[in-house]
Amino acid sequence: MESSAAVETVEAIDASVSALAVLVRRGMGSGAVRGAGSPDRGGADVLRDRADACLDALAELAKLEARMAALKVHVVAGYVDVEKAMTPPGASARDRTVREMAVNAEVACALTISERAAGALLFEAGTLTTDLPFTLSALQAGTVAWQHARIMVDEAVNLDPAGAAALEAHFLDPDAPDPARGCRAGELVPCRFRAKVRTWRERHHPVSIETRHTRSAADRRVEYAPDRDGMAWLSAYLPAAQAAGIWDRITTGARAVQGPGEARTLTQLRADIASSWLLTAGLESAPASTGDVPSPVAQVLVTVPALSLLGLTEEPAMLDGYGPIPPSMARALVADGAPSFRRVLTDPRDGAPLEIGRTSYRIPKALRQWLRLRDAKCTFPGCNNHSLDNDADHLLAWARGGPTGISNLGQPCPKHHRLKHNSAWTPTAASANDPPVWTSPTGRRYASEQPDWEPPHWPPHIQPIFGDLDPPGGLDPGTPENPGIPRRTCHSTAPPHAAPTTATRLGRKRELLERAKSPKQAPHRGPLVA
Repeated sequence: MESSAAVETVEAIDASVSALAVLVRRGMGSGAVRGAGSPDRGGADVLRDRADACLDALAELAKLEARMAALKVHVVAGYVDVEKAMTPPGASARDRTVREMAVNAEVACALTISERAAGALLFEAGTLTTDLPFTLSALQAGTVAWQHARIMVDEAVNLDPAGAAALEAHFLDPDAPDPARGCRAGELVPCRFRAKVRTWRERHHPVSIETRHTRSAADRRVEYAPDRDGMAWLSAYLPAAQAAGIWDRITTGARAVQGPGEARTLTQLRADIASSWLLTAGLESAPASTGDVPSPVAQVLVTVPALSLLGLTEEPAMLDGYGPIPPSMARALVADGAPSFRRVLTDPRDGAPLEIGRTSYRIPKALRQWLRLRDAKCTFPGCNNHSLDNDADHLLAWARGGPTGISNLGQPCPKHHRLKHNSAWTPTAASANDPPVWTSPTGRRYASEQPDWEPPHWPPHIQPIFGDLDPPGGLDPGTPENPGIPRRTCHSTAPPHAAPTTATRLGRKRELLERAKSPKQAPHRGPLVA
C-alpha cells in the first residue's frame, strides 16, 4: 500500500467527518442553531437553513462513503502486497495458488463477506491501484462513488493499458483532449454511467464489434428459472436489434390497451401481451384476459455513421435504448427499408445527427424524433426511462408564450412530467444540441445526461473526399410556426441545391462510393447528401 496515498485519504476522511458534524448539528436543529440568526428572521428562513444543512450533509456523506471505499481499496491492496512480500522466492506455483486462496479467505472473514465477494474486491483493488489512477483519485476526492469505480474496473477488462488510460481520461480527466459531454461522471447515477462507459468501450475496443458480436451471437439462448409464489422468469439472450424490436413492439401493444377501463399497469400489460403473443401465435383467437391486441409496428431509431452505411468504414452504429451495434447489423436493418427501424445518418465530420429517415409506417412528428436524438431518454437526472415511453412537453408552457421549437421542448417520462407540473422542479435552458437543466425546489441545479457523440474515424482513402469541407455549422432549431427538423448546415461555397429526389440521393451515394474507390479524383466539394 502506498502509505502517502492512504494517509491523504485518512486526512480527507477526517475533514469530511468534521464538516459532517457541523452540518448535522445545523440540520437537526440543535440548541446553538435554533437561536442563530437575527431576531427579525422568520421561521421559514430558519427551516430553510436547516433543510439546506440536511441536503449538504447528505452530499458530504456521499463523499465520506467514497473516501471510505478508497481507504478500503488501499488497505486491501496493502495486505496483498505484504502477503506477496512474505511469499518465499522459490515457492512453487501450487504453493502460490494456495497462499492466494488463503489471502482471499482471510479478507472474506475479516469483512464478513463471501469468498466470491472477497475475490471480486481483491481484483478491483488491484486494478484501481495499478491500472486506473484517475478513478482511484476521484474516489479519494469523493467526486465519484464506489459503484462508479467498480463500473470503471468492469469496463476496463480486456482493454490494454493505453485503452484503459484513455477510457478513464475521457470520463474523469477534465483536461483530456476529448472529455465526455454533459454532467460529470459522479453526477450520473451508476446505471447511466455504465451505459455511457460501455458505449465508449464498444467504440474503442481493440477487437472490432463485428468480431465480438459474431462470437457472442453463437451464445444466444432462452432461459427459464422457477421462482417463488407460483412465478417464474423467462429471459432471452438475443442480438440487440431483435431484443430492442421485441421490447418496443410489446410496449406499443401495451399502450394500445391502456384506457379508463383498464386496471392493469403498463408493466403488467407488457407481461400479459408477451405471453399472449407467444402462446397464441398461429391460433385463431387470443385469451380473453389480453383481448384483441393488434401486433403493432415498432419504431426504433438506428443512428448510423454515413460512411459506415455506405460500407466505407466499420464504425459501430447506435441502437436507440441499447448502445453500439455492429455496422453489418445496422446495414441489414435499413437496407430493405425495415418498417420497424428508422435510420438516422450522422455527419462524417463530427458525428452529429444529420438526417432522419422518413419512409416508415406511422411516422412520428419530426420534432419528436429530433428530441429522441437529442435526449435519448427522460432528461430528469438519473432517470432511465426510454424515449418511446416519454411525453413531448413545452419547457415554458405554450399558454405563457413558450414557442414550439427544439430549444423549448423536452421529453420527460410520465412520472417526471407530473413532477414538473405539480411541484417546483423546473426544467430550463435547453438548446438544439443540449437537453434541459433541472432546478430543484431548493434552487439546486442538476445537469441532464447527454448523448456522447464523437467524431468518426476516416480511413486514409476517404479523407481527400471531404478534406476541403469547412467546419460544420450549428443546428437550425426551427421556428414556432415551422419547427421542422433541425439540420446540420455546411458553410460551402457551392451554389444552393434544390431538395434532392430519391434518384439524386442514390446517385450521390454511388458517386461517394466511386470516389472512395478512386482516391486520386478531385475532392467532393458539394454538400453531403446521403
